[in-house]
Amino acid sequence: MLLSFVILYLACSVGIGLYAATRVHNAKDFAVAGRCLPLPVVTATVFATWFGAETVLGISATFVKDGLRAVVADPFGSSLCLILAGLLFARRLYRLNLLTIGDFYRLRYNRAVEVLCTLCIVASYLGWVSAQIKALGLVFNVVTDGAMSQSVGMVLGAVIVLTYTTFGGMFSVAILDFVQITIIMGGMLYIGSVISGLAGGVERVVTHAAMAGKLDFFPPARMEAWIPFLGAWVTMMFGSIPQQDVFQRITSARDERTAVRGSVLGGTLYFFFAFVPMFLAYSATLVDPAQVAQLLERDSQLILPNLIVQHTPIAAQIIFFGALLSAIMSCSSATLLAPSVAFSENIVKGWVPTISDQGLLRVMRIVLVGFAATVLLFALNSEASIFKMVESAYKITLVAAFVPLLAGLYWPSATTQGAVLAITVGLGTWCGSELTLTPDQIWPPQLVGLLAAVAGMVAGSLLPQWIEHPAGSSASGNRPSLSSPVE
Repeated sequence: MLLSFVILYLACSVGIGLYAATRVHNAKDFAVAGRCLPLPVVTATVFATWFGAETVLGISATFVKDGLRAVVADPFGSSLCLILAGLLFARRLYRLNLLTIGDFYRLRYNRAVEVLCTLCIVASYLGWVSAQIKALGLVFNVVTDGAMSQSVGMVLGAVIVLTYTTFGGMFSVAILDFVQITIIMGGMLYIGSVISGLAGGVERVVTHAAMAGKLDFFPPARMEAWIPFLGAWVTMMFGSIPQQDVFQRITSARDERTAVRGSVLGGTLYFFFAFVPMFLAYSATLVDPAQVAQLLERDSQLILPNLIVQHTPIAAQIIFFGALLSAIMSCSSATLLAPSVAFSENIVKGWVPTISDQGLLRVMRIVLVGFAATVLLFALNSEASIFKMVESAYKITLVAAFVPLLAGLYWPSATTQGAVLAITVGLGTWCGSELTLTPDQIWPPQLVGLLAAVAGMVAGSLLPQWIEHPAGSSASGNRPSLSSPVE
């Protein structure tokens, strides 16, 4: 019965996604849903930015093992990313009427900065999307009771998500997010009530976690504890802001007020709901401590799915896996779409500037298929946990793309030379720190890279200029130029 429901749910999702594809007529529809989404849909799709495999399976498993302090990156950093994106970036970026975040780097700086930042942004999605595909394989393995291997499940999941995303683009993503957020919220709250009863109540679970030290958040007052803690927090909070999927969700809104409110509401909603899977997974330590101890040694990501399958009625299983599939598919479809759109608009279109709108739409779909194949190969050959794959994804955008974006919007003196130096110094310092990383090193390489990028931007902008700064000279069509910082 569980497997039948999963098949029916997947068929309905593909059907809804393909129906949404009937509204895609050009590249703008495909990339940003025609910039017409109302507040409830924007809130839902922003919420779905993060509520995926890492939230339900990755964060919950990490919390059971290492406590609240270990999940500072997500949900604390990731939810703040969405809130800050709404408060500080959404209004200014929305006014520019851009197709991708890469367009900003070209208009504010030049083509070289556009290409460098876009390549870094596209590369960051490899680990993120792979985590979603890996989670789909895990779910299919569990619901088929091992009859389908995780590898086959990954292939099947990738094909399903690719099907409706390729045809419907952002319209499919947005409509499915809106439908699936109801399933996610309702399902998770219902499962919470069921598991709470098995564990002896919410108070007993929370008290047990507190006594075990799992609710300790802030590290000891020592530099060697605080610097890695802040590094993990900053990676997701700032490194996720210059991301195409965040940009697409914000700029798909029908007006800038909706963009701001949707981002803040979606981020806040995500923060509170991210604690539900953590509660569920930790309840397993009271319901079946022997199995939890075994899975902590083997694969902690299976704690929550096994708890549901072995200790809840079939109705609860159907609701849980429906909510889980909703979360993963919402997240994976958008994160497949985002790098494909960015690569097509900011790399391919630069090579073929005379390409028509319909030609660009075809390129976006072709790139989407190619990126999905690359992600699938990476997921099949990666042994990293879902949480680590997601946590590591945004290091490259933190050290390369965040500082040029922030300075370009808020510092009138920022120049193309400063942006180029920030990117090269940030990337170089980060890579060098990763290569020379030692067990006793307390400074996370990505934090070192971020500080180097800030220094590079300041020095490069204030020193005599050797690189031309043609801000606004590349604006085309009806897109506004950036001859001066955005007001």
